[in-house]
Formats: sequence, C-alpha cells, structure tokens
Amino acid sequence: MRKLLVFIAALLVAGVSPALTLDQISGAETAGGLKEALTQGVGKAVELLGSKDGFLGNPKVKIGLPGNLEKAAKTMRKLGMGGAIDELETAMNRAAEAAVPEAKALLVDSVKSMSVEDAKGIVTGGDNAATEYFKRSTSEPLRDKFKPIVQQAMAKVKVADAFDNFAGKAASLGLIKKEDAQWDNYVTGKALDGLYKMIAEEEKAIRSNPVDAAGNLAKKVFGALGK
Repeated sequence: MRKLLVFIAALLVAGVSPALTLDQISGAETAGGLKEALTQGVGKAVELLGSKDGFLGNPKVKIGLPGNLEKAAKTMRKLGMGGAIDELETAMNRAAEAAVPEAKALLVDSVKSMSVEDAKGIVTGGDNAATEYFKRSTSEPLRDKFKPIVQQAMAKVKVADAFDNFAGKAASLGLIKKEDAQWDNYVTGKALDGLYKMIAEEEKAIRSNPVDAAGNLAKKVFGALGK
C-alpha cells in the first residue's frame, strides 16, 4: 500500500494524474468539462457552416430542391433550364450560410444555462445526447432568428418567385409537403438540420477522442467515460 501511495504521489509531482472513473468526478466538474467541450464544438460547427461554401460545398448538408422537385429539376435541366436551377440552389445555400452565424450566441447561452443534472445526463447518454439537448433548447428560437435572414437573401433572387409558384402547384398535387412549398420555411428548416448535423459530428468526435477536447477539465470528464 505504501508503495502505491508513493507511486501516485510521484505521478502528481510530475504533473500526471492517475486515471479516474466518472463516479470519482464531481457534478460540478462534469458540468464544467462538458460546457468546455460543447462550447468548442458548437463554435467549430457554426464557423464551418457560416463560411462561404459551408453548405454549398459540403455534400453532407448541401440544400437541394425539396422532394419530387429534385426529380423535376433533372428534366428541367435537360430542357435548358439548368442555369435557373443552379441559381436557386446557390441562393438557398448562401441564405443558410448567412443565417448560421446567428446561432452561436444562442447555443453558447444554452450551454451556460445547462444544469448539473442536464450535464450528467448528456455525458452518460448516447453519442448524440448533447445534440438532442440543443434541439430541445434552441430549435424554436433559432428558427425565429434564421427565417428573416433567409427571407432577405431569397428575396434577392428573382427566379425564386417562379419556383414559389411551381412549388405551390406541386404541393397541391401532393408532390411535396405544404410547408416546403415556401422557400423561407424550407431553407430555414434545412439550415437547422445542417447545423445540428455538424454539431452531432463534433459531439461524436469529442466523445471518441477526448484528448482533443477543449481544456483539461473536458479531457478529464470525457476521458473517464471509458473507465
């Protein structure tokens, strides 16, 4: 026993902490470590998507036409209307890229207001527990922030009016959802989907590789998950 204590003391003097289990970490430390990691994760996701081609150049989140309009677009391209479709798709993705930076403050506030119980549930939950928390706590206020920005961006694209009419007819025929027939609703929803998808990827990366987590406290908490 004495040798073990001497060994642990030597590790501490050298600046190396013995491995801890999650049960040995306090609730405050769990919350603090999680908040460090999530603040880093949402920052990366917002920065990635809010830059030029954040949506348009990323196949994982690129916004295309809704439902069966995508199929109709293929026919329209063959009829020489490819330029108009490209213009609309570019506008939709640029609108999402313009809206996403507005998310950072709300996401960070959501992290700050997280309770110790919330934090414990997220740390011990599934790979997307934090992402689901963000969806519950931020999706509606983010929708309200995104929509005016999307509306302003889409209003600059004349071809959107023509597609509004086209989409309205498609919705009346049951080819697409009624809520997707208006571009501001559709693009706003897709922008949120893309944001939460990238947050989920950041969350998964933190859980699988806690060494890269922001701050020593985050590394301590997530590093203990496998114990």
